[in-house]
Amino acid sequence: MTVEEPKPGAFFWVLLEQGVEWAPLSRAARPSKGYAKAMANGLLALQGLIEDLEAGPREPERAPASAKKGTTFGFGFGVLK
Repeated sequence: MTVEEPKPGAFFWVLLEQGVEWAPLSRAARPSKGYAKAMANGLLALQGLIEDLEAGPREPERAPASAKKGTTFGFGFGVLK
């Protein structure tokens, strides 16, 4: 989370996410009059994205892919006859 001031006295919070480079994820729709207020509003926005603040953000768990018995055989070539 960062705060930008594109013009004097207009502070916008910006939530960033890291991929290859940092990129904006979300930003304030309207400016705050001060840096501290923008920072506080940005932290509230960040907290709103986290389901459990005690555990922190988590990637969703992915269920293991399950193959149906007898329908495929290695590399998707189908059932051996």
